[in-house]
Amino acid sequence: MTGQESALPFGDGLGDRRGDPLDEAATARATISADAVVTSWNEGARRLLGHLPAEVVGRDAAALLAEELSPEDVRAAAALPRWSGTLTLRHRDGRTVPVRLLAHRGAPSADGPGDWLLVSALPGPGEGTGDTEDVTKDVAEDVIGQAEDDALLALASQQAPCPVAIYDRLLRLRKINDHMAQVIGLPEEEIRGLRLSEIGGKLESEDLERNMAEVLRTGERRNVETYRRVGAETRAHAWSARLAPLKTPDGEVHGVCLAAHDITEQYRARQRLLLLSESSVRIGTTLDVTRTAQELADVGVPGLADFVSVDLLEPRGHNEGAEGAESVEGAEGIGEPPPGPPAGPVVLRRAAHQSVLPGAPEAVVKLGQVDTYPEYSPQAASLAAGRPIIHRETDAAIRRWAAESAARAATLRTYGFHSMMSVPIRARGVTLGVAAFSRHSRPEPFTEDDVLLAEEITARAAVCLDNARRFTRERDTALALQRSLLPQTLPRPTALDIAFRYQPAGTYAGVGGDWFDVIPLSGARVALVVGDVVGHGIQASATMGRLRTAVRTLADVDLPPDELLTHLDDLVIHLSAEGGAGTPTGDVGATCLYAVYDPVAGRCSLARAGHPPPVLVALDGTASAVHAPAGPPLGVGGLPFEAVEFDVPEGVVLALYTDGLIGGRGRDLDDGLAALTAALAHPAPSLEAGCDSVLRTLLPEHGASDDVALLLARTRGLDASRVATWDVPDDPALVARARRDVTDRLLAWGLDEAVFTTELVVSELVTNAMRHAAEPIQLRLIYDHTLICEVSDGSNTAPHLRRARVFDEGGRGLLLVAQLCRRWGSRHSATGKTIWAEQALPSL
Repeated sequence: MTGQESALPFGDGLGDRRGDPLDEAATARATISADAVVTSWNEGARRLLGHLPAEVVGRDAAALLAEELSPEDVRAAAALPRWSGTLTLRHRDGRTVPVRLLAHRGAPSADGPGDWLLVSALPGPGEGTGDTEDVTKDVAEDVIGQAEDDALLALASQQAPCPVAIYDRLLRLRKINDHMAQVIGLPEEEIRGLRLSEIGGKLESEDLERNMAEVLRTGERRNVETYRRVGAETRAHAWSARLAPLKTPDGEVHGVCLAAHDITEQYRARQRLLLLSESSVRIGTTLDVTRTAQELADVGVPGLADFVSVDLLEPRGHNEGAEGAESVEGAEGIGEPPPGPPAGPVVLRRAAHQSVLPGAPEAVVKLGQVDTYPEYSPQAASLAAGRPIIHRETDAAIRRWAAESAARAATLRTYGFHSMMSVPIRARGVTLGVAAFSRHSRPEPFTEDDVLLAEEITARAAVCLDNARRFTRERDTALALQRSLLPQTLPRPTALDIAFRYQPAGTYAGVGGDWFDVIPLSGARVALVVGDVVGHGIQASATMGRLRTAVRTLADVDLPPDELLTHLDDLVIHLSAEGGAGTPTGDVGATCLYAVYDPVAGRCSLARAGHPPPVLVALDGTASAVHAPAGPPLGVGGLPFEAVEFDVPEGVVLALYTDGLIGGRGRDLDDGLAALTAALAHPAPSLEAGCDSVLRTLLPEHGASDDVALLLARTRGLDASRVATWDVPDDPALVARARRDVTDRLLAWGLDEAVFTTELVVSELVTNAMRHAAEPIQLRLIYDHTLICEVSDGSNTAPHLRRARVFDEGGRGLLLVAQLCRRWGSRHSATGKTIWAEQALPSL
């Protein structure tokens, strides 16, 4: 053997078969059928036992055995898919050879069970094959084999495919391979003897060292994942560190072996999946456009970017904004976005942004602000292209965009933006806006994998934004309808001081059907109404409008409260029948409270149809619910309503409301009513302040779950000196005296200008009562903000206007009254009727 040959790690003591790593003869192989017949025999088998293939193939395999096997052992081995052990075989020259065998059962075929494959490694140097060999040759081959093992071990320790480091029982570094030296960035001789925390100098290193100490203490393996940058690389790597104890044969731990595996791609894929899963949970928790946009920005930071902005396209008709223009508070741009991808400069409103820095100081555009983006800006470019685009800070378009705004250029320079990615927000074929992802704190630029991730997150958010936009638009439509059906302003009658509040339900509860009204009646009386239609949405609002109109119409007829509710009940049943092919379905239901206050008599009469009772705040400040029969809700039919009448001193407050004020959020209505009476008992400087105090006390900060209507009315009596009443006997000769009495009273009140008209009205009404009705006849003047003339009689016959013919001697009286007065009418009572006429007072 030459010196050059001896330097080779593998030598030449193993013959030519060492030159071919896939030499079939290096292993003894044979196959045996299920019925124990040899079916193949390779060269390695010949070298092991000396038999030629022609001598054994097709013969019984038992002939090769040098020992007896029991039938039980054979059956047990045959039942296994794999068997291993040592058998004593017969050599061709008659010797016995102990052989380590591994047997595999082959796959079954159509012909029957598969063959058994028997394999055995041929003896290595020094092990012998049973041949008589020279002792000197055996020793030489032992030396060559040990040298080969040592050479392989040395190469493996240095060139292992993963980074490996060996630490002693004091956790001092003793050995690293070449791959670990590359990972650390330092050669072994410079760090040998240092601890891991001293080499790494980072929190991840200290955590790894703590785990290594546990391996030393317990003698058990551990796996630890860490995420850190490698040397001067800009991209962080994820590592799986496998820590194994190094034990002596007696089990004593002498050190720790650390093998690191780069799992960066798996880690990043897992992080992307986690971020996608997180986006599904965190985005779209509400149906609010701004909130959803903010959730998109929050998900993107810090998982994907250091700064994320979400800008939405201005709806058609809202493009008047320009750069720097402030938005109207609460504006969200919920109209219909322009069709197709926008081209050229685009007007966007900043809906949300988020940053890894507190307060997002990088934001040039404020939340809610409208800005115009030129066609070469990242946002406009991606919108025009209809796909995500990655930009570097060195791009000419970015430099041009920054040059047009000193603030933007300063921000890019100050925070070191180096990579930007713009992703269009599109859903259901509509472009809603653009999400811009930027990096300045982490050094690595965006990659194509980041684009796919951002596109997926943005696509999910786009659907949520479109849902929120559609919901907001529908809700605004319903709210607009609801507001149009509610009174825009309330009359200010002399008899009452009025304050009211109407608060729609929270954003997600749906528009309801609550309403309220104040209706002036004849005789200076005032009707107060509150009602609540069952359900939510546009249908409830439309039904509310119909019922409010019906109440006003019935109030003009001057029906008593219980009769008015009876007619209203019939209307609700009719509305329900409209949706049920003529049969009431019960889908339309409502509650209502109708109260009439008479300042002249100082009394109030009311009836309620399933509605909560009003609360009366007395002069001493005590508050209590008015005891009145609840009555059935409107739409039940067939059940009567009952009215109550009670005295109302001047200065008391009557509170009418809907159940949204005292119910909802799991609160019992009785508890809510008690809370309302307690809130009303607290003195307030005005009715307006009282309304605010009640809402503040009873409603949660995040909004009520149902619509809330509150109506506060403080009574004001009419001075007795402003009311004049005369009993008129049924004698036409006394009509003149009635005119004189009225004239005297008007002059005493200083209403000289009203004398002539009033004389005509009184003369006509009193004459008609004498001619067409029965006693008792009573004349009453009421001096309020208008002048009211009333004539009551004992007849229930209602008067009506008619057009008199040319030669008729009468029939023109009521027509004359209608022409002279602002309005006139009649109302019925238990004893008859009252004809009234109301005049405006020019001097007032």
